[in-house]
Amino acid sequence: QVQLAESGGGLVRPGDSLRLSCTASDNSYNTMGWFRQAPGKEREFVAAIRWRGSPTYYADSVRGRFTIFRDSAKNTVYLQMNSLKPEDTAVYVCGATAETSEIYDAWRYDSWGQGTQVTVSS
Repeated sequence: QVQLAESGGGLVRPGDSLRLSCTASDNSYNTMGWFRQAPGKEREFVAAIRWRGSPTYYADSVRGRFTIFRDSAKNTVYLQMNSLKPEDTAVYVCGATAETSEIYDAWRYDSWGQGTQVTVSS
């Protein structure tokens, strides 16, 4: 399984921006996705990107505010989060899967990072 390591979380105010990074040990996956999990809630899909860089997929709740992109040279996928809201507060986790179309379900992902906390609060 590919090894994943996230970074970039933190405490920010509403309206601020953050960029999360997820570095993979190799490129033996087809899709990398970002999920988030708030206390007492299920893990929910945020965004995903195919290994070649496109297409990209977004949850309705983040479309227009978040951007997922990758740096192939660094084997890293980024999640640029703008206009953050308190409801974006969660542990953000990246996952990798061999899937190319059914990419919205967490159970389809084979590898997960350790997660990084994002807190949006005034």
